[in-house]
Amino acid sequence: MTLSALLALDLGTEGARAAVYNADGTRLGAGEDSYPTSFPWPGWAEQDPDHWWRAGAAAMRAALAQAGNPEIAGLAVATTASTVAVLDRHGRPLRPALLWMDNRASAESALTAQIDHPVLRYSGGCDAVEWLVPKAMWLARHEPETYRDAARITEAVDYMVWRLTGRWTASRMNAVCKSNYDPRGAGFPHDLYELLGIGDLGGKLPADVVPVGDPVGPICAGAREELGITGPAVVASGGIDAHLSLLAIGGAREGRVSIVCGTSNAFVTEIAEPVFPTTVWGPYPDALNTGHWLVEGGQVCGGSVLSWAGERLMGRPRPEIGRLIKAAAELPPVEHGLIVLDYFMGNRTPLRDPRLRGAVLGLSLATTPEQVYRAAAEGVAYGTRQVIDSFVEGGIGVSEIFISGGIQHNPLWLQATADVLGRPISLVAGDNLTLRACSVIASVGAGRHASLAEASEQYAPPVRTIEPVAAHQEVYRQGYADYRAATVATTSISHRLSAPERRTG
Repeated sequence: MTLSALLALDLGTEGARAAVYNADGTRLGAGEDSYPTSFPWPGWAEQDPDHWWRAGAAAMRAALAQAGNPEIAGLAVATTASTVAVLDRHGRPLRPALLWMDNRASAESALTAQIDHPVLRYSGGCDAVEWLVPKAMWLARHEPETYRDAARITEAVDYMVWRLTGRWTASRMNAVCKSNYDPRGAGFPHDLYELLGIGDLGGKLPADVVPVGDPVGPICAGAREELGITGPAVVASGGIDAHLSLLAIGGAREGRVSIVCGTSNAFVTEIAEPVFPTTVWGPYPDALNTGHWLVEGGQVCGGSVLSWAGERLMGRPRPEIGRLIKAAAELPPVEHGLIVLDYFMGNRTPLRDPRLRGAVLGLSLATTPEQVYRAAAEGVAYGTRQVIDSFVEGGIGVSEIFISGGIQHNPLWLQATADVLGRPISLVAGDNLTLRACSVIASVGAGRHASLAEASEQYAPPVRTIEPVAAHQEVYRQGYADYRAATVATTSISHRLSAPERRTG
């Protein structure tokens, strides 16, 4: 039997994944389970927190069984960020959780841009529509009884840590990045919440804020019994799935950007000295490593655009998507005459506009499904370049780009990304980076490593380099210019089409 292994749990958009690692970072077992998402209105997305625990527990039990049920020294959890649960004093859901991609709080997000408060400097001057604070504002406005009765309004990661330990704590990463917590100042900004009409929000947030990697406590008796866990099983403070990916690529270094490409695309890097462009989220002080500043960018829709194009628009079953990808990859880039805008659920950065919408321009009666799919992959790649360009233009160095996630299974999307960026990218293949990052955190929380940096270096995964095709550079430069121009040309129309008053029951 392997003694004192590490257990990692990742709650993604569609389901839970778990893995067990030994002391040298070798994966011993894995498990997964799914949960549904409901979309009650365009732009809304909800899940049931009870489903997170059910799926997470099933995934962890499966991973433990495959690993031979080793003793667990430590465990850590990562989840999607700004997935917000609304709970009573017993921790029971009062309503479905608002998923990270839910953008119903666009008006509330816009209000934060009108407030002059020093902590908003750490988020580019306002809060994103996805974040906990605008979502809490929306609840207070539109569901006042639910908001009033809520004892807890909390991030998914904090909910899962409570289920595991019985303690209500907040991940410092989530608190800083999504709730305007200031670790170098006054903590939670109660005066800002008051200005936003939710002065009592602080009392609904966990008061104990724990840095990533610090121990929260041992697993509680109920969870230990339900999961069948033996050993100390110290639960360490986790955080945001994509943000933690820096821990799984050898650690955060100046100029190193991690892009996690899945349903959405998340971009993270750390810098030693803060800069304050309005086209990024951050810089967040001490969000990951104390003494450093985390910078975030993102595309709300990444692989979800390709899933829409292949499965929903063209009606191809998922097992047949590989043939569609292969056929689309054989077409020359850009020559199809199409531009796809990837703003299906708005734009996270650099435009920070939740009311943008997707578009397919250039259609003719001769357009083929393969051309549409290729254009969709190129459109997502253009969105990726738009984010990277905003980093560089904002004074944030980009010398290395690591890419991971579902993109590794789509060679068209992967190569188009390298070609549009016009630079080599390092692909982290195989392992789930979020789970590997959680093993780094669990190791530190269990006392095996002295720091996140030390553990990250030991657990760094192998990578392979994807080189851009030189012959594609010129056509993609023009395609990217058309993408930017099309964004400007369609913005006002998108805003009219996405107006709340257009919704019908």
